[in-house]
This record gives sequence, C-alpha cells and structure tokens, in this order.
Amino acid sequence: MSDVRGRVWRNGEPQDDFVFSEISDCLAEPGTLVWADVYASDHAILKDLAHELGLNEWAVEDAVAESERTKATVYPTHTFFTVYSVETHEPESDTDSTLVVHRISGFVLPQGLITVRLSPDFDIDAVSQRFDDLGGQQFGVGALVHALLDTVVDSHFVAVQYLDDAIEDIEDALFAESLPRNGLQRKTFQLRKDLVHLRRVVLPMREVVNSIQHRRIDAKISPELDPRYADLYDHVLRASEWTESLRDMITTVFETNLSLQDARLNMVMKKLTGWAAIIAVPTAITGFYGQNVIYPGIETVAGFVTSSVIIVLLVAILYVMFKRRDWL
Repeated sequence: MSDVRGRVWRNGEPQDDFVFSEISDCLAEPGTLVWADVYASDHAILKDLAHELGLNEWAVEDAVAESERTKATVYPTHTFFTVYSVETHEPESDTDSTLVVHRISGFVLPQGLITVRLSPDFDIDAVSQRFDDLGGQQFGVGALVHALLDTVVDSHFVAVQYLDDAIEDIEDALFAESLPRNGLQRKTFQLRKDLVHLRRVVLPMREVVNSIQHRRIDAKISPELDPRYADLYDHVLRASEWTESLRDMITTVFETNLSLQDARLNMVMKKLTGWAAIIAVPTAITGFYGQNVIYPGIETVAGFVTSSVIIVLLVAILYVMFKRRDWL
C-alpha cells in the first residue's frame, strides 16, 4: 500500500482541498502550486500517476528501483532527481555502520513537485517547514525543490561533522597505550567504509543542483531564487571538499596506525633481544664451570664466589648498556 500526502497553493495562498486523484487538474490550473509526497510500497500508484502526468517511464522505474545512484535527469516536460538524506547514530559495536541513508526521488513539473520515498523515516515535515519559513509560495516550484535539497544537504553536513569527530577521537586513541589495538582497527575500518558510502551520496549532489538550477534559469523561473541556489551549491561544494579532507585524514590514520604497530613490534624485539643477551651471560659462565675437567678453583668457595661475581658484574654491565639505549 502507499501513503500519499500533499499540499496545494493557489496564487500564493495555501489551500486545504488537495485530492491526489485530481492532481492533474490542479497542475493545469494557472497560478497553482502542487506538492505530492508519495511513500510508495505499492508501485502501481506511481505507474498510474506517470501515465496521467506523462512522466518518463524509465524515470518512474528509477524512482522505485533499488540502489539507484544520486543523479538528476532533464526531460522535455519535467526533471527527475534522486538524492539521499543521511542520519547518524551511535553504533552498537565497532563493526556497525554509523550512517543511515534515506532515498528521496522527485519529479519537478512546471507547477508542481512529486516526491517519492521508499522509507518512512525521512522527515518530510522539516522540508515543509523550511518551505514555509522561506515564504516559498511566492516563488513557485523552485522554492519547493530548494527546501528539499537544502534539507538533504544539511543532513550531509551533520554526517560529515560526525565522521570528522569520530576520526579525531581515533587519532587521539592511536597514542593511548591502554586501548586494545584490535578494537581500534575495526572501528577505523568501519569509519572508512562509512566515509566511502557518504562520498557516493555527497559528491554527485553537484550534478543534481547544477541540473536543476540550469533548467530553472533556462525557463526563467523565479530569478529571486538565484542567490539561494548559489548558496546551496556552495554548501554542496563545502560538503564535498570536507569529505575529501576526511579521506586524507582516515588514510593518515591507517598509515600512522601501521607505523605505530611497527614501532611497538621493534620495541618488543629489542627488549627480547636485550633480555636474551643478559640471560646468555650466566648460562655461558655456569656452562663453563660445569665442564668435567679440572680447573683452578673447582670445588672451592673461592671458585663459586668468583663465578658469581663475574655473572653479576657482566649482567649489570649489559643491563646498564641496554637501558641507556632504550632496549629495556
């Protein structure tokens, strides 16, 4: 089944008479702006709507298909786009993702916007509120699309900030001796996967905003919105550049972690080598005195004292030498 919501404005004034079955009549009325939001688990309603409004059949298929990339496609009578909103949450384990994405597709018509969601979790009311705060009913469908894209881009900023903070926490933890290294490696790897996923969502937004903006400019629709779309595009660029810097940061974290592991391994090997050298001294001396031959001091207190003094003296000398060289 499908859940359909909608709003209608006539001559800039909101109306309460939205009926989804009459959407084509509303779109044909001069001075009317229509927004229909479809949460579609039933694809038949979209096919009927596409036939009624003359929407491109391939665009309708893309609106409900799985794993569609972020994109915008311009058709003669409308523009189709697919974007992803992003939410963050605290993972239950080091191997769980910190990101949840919600796909929103849209058909931009001269006097209306039809949004299609496959998930009910995207806050569509936030888009409506942003449109009202903008006074978008004065500027038509361009303001409606701007409110939606602005909400999506803001969610990208929140996600990028979250990953930035998480990477900084890992950078601080790299030099903490008390933390388990395996958990840190798993968390770093998961953050890298989340960043790759986020980049796939954020980077193509430049194409989406550009396509919609150029179509709007070509149609000479609401030039008053040009500064707002320019600001939106600037936000998209900033989010894209931020993800690029995060990729460099996470790469540096990986390389630093490997370098620290090598340094710790070298330190362990140095300590093992130092202690092995120290242990070898009494082993060699006691082995010498354990020969089945007659030598000076055998079976005498003086011989035992001499061998003990030699062992202690050489062990002390080696310990001091290795300690000064930070091998112990």
